[in-house]
Amino acid sequence: MTTFLPCGASARTWTTSDFDFPLPAELIAQHPAPERSAARLLDARRWPPADRIFRDLPDLLEPNDLLVFNDTQVIKARLYGEKPSGGRLELLIERVLANGEVVAHMKVSKKPIPGTVLRMAPQADGQPAFTATLLGRWPEADGPLFRLRLSGDPYALMARYGHVPLPPYITHPDTAEDEQRYQTVFATNPGAVAAPTAALHFDEAVLAALQARGVQRARITLHIGAGTFQPVKGEDIRAHRMHHERYHIPAETLAALERTRLSGGRVLAVGTTTVRTLESWARSGATEGDTDLFITPGFDFRVVDLMITNFHLPRSTLLMLVSAFAGYEHITAVYRHAIEQRYRFFSYGDAMLLQRCPTVPACA
Repeated sequence: MTTFLPCGASARTWTTSDFDFPLPAELIAQHPAPERSAARLLDARRWPPADRIFRDLPDLLEPNDLLVFNDTQVIKARLYGEKPSGGRLELLIERVLANGEVVAHMKVSKKPIPGTVLRMAPQADGQPAFTATLLGRWPEADGPLFRLRLSGDPYALMARYGHVPLPPYITHPDTAEDEQRYQTVFATNPGAVAAPTAALHFDEAVLAALQARGVQRARITLHIGAGTFQPVKGEDIRAHRMHHERYHIPAETLAALERTRLSGGRVLAVGTTTVRTLESWARSGATEGDTDLFITPGFDFRVVDLMITNFHLPRSTLLMLVSAFAGYEHITAVYRHAIEQRYRFFSYGDAMLLQRCPTVPACA
């Protein structure tokens, strides 16, 4: 019998440990599937879930459903260099500002002082390919990030000397495969340091099948920051503060959302970044800006009906988001099934299709 597991009580005080689970290390995908749409798709809209292949997705949707994608493009944001003393360092560009300035994470044994000129991408003759002058901390004097001025156009320098910013749980150095596959086929707006991984499974064949099915498409842009991998440190999740990420929603996407509402279609968000963007807009009315929206169980979803997402890290804000969307007990059971059936986890892993819990009477 097909059933739905309950959402869980929104009045409960949630702890980080509620979102922990044991994950065998061998299920953490280190490389993508041979073909994008050959990844597995767990249809978890109801219980029990159905094991499918991602290319089956068009058959699971209806004409007038609206898929909303994040069209951000991953930049080669990881740069290596050295201090004047010769000490090695690593920069991870988080945001490009004006006048050649950037905001970055810095990995180094001893933090340099403002005014230090860093020698970036040292060449065979020992000379730097470019320099980065440390201006100070960001966003305030004691902020966690660093503001620097590069000696050239940041995007051009990253394209030439940067490395693909693979997540910390992918253990190999970036390769030509990663440069191609850690990027969606519709990436057009550079600025992310992590891929919208649910969208990595789409290829031209799946997009064509969706169009033939009558499924509509729209886009948003949210530039994913490295903070997406930050763990929730305390036990009381109410004390956690989300990182800020920039987003933009085009006018044509707003029009598509309105047409979908009037036609009775459903809004399917491809990835948690799309969910956060649409639900941020629903609350603020702002079509662009920064969002630090933290979605936890009890959240009132106003736009998104369905979601495609990968399987997320234990104790992460993303796992909390999907638990809020589809129901805590439901997600707990779905993840247990995924582990038993040897689904592949995280950025290069498999995907699942979820339905918003309040749309199901048994979940309320």
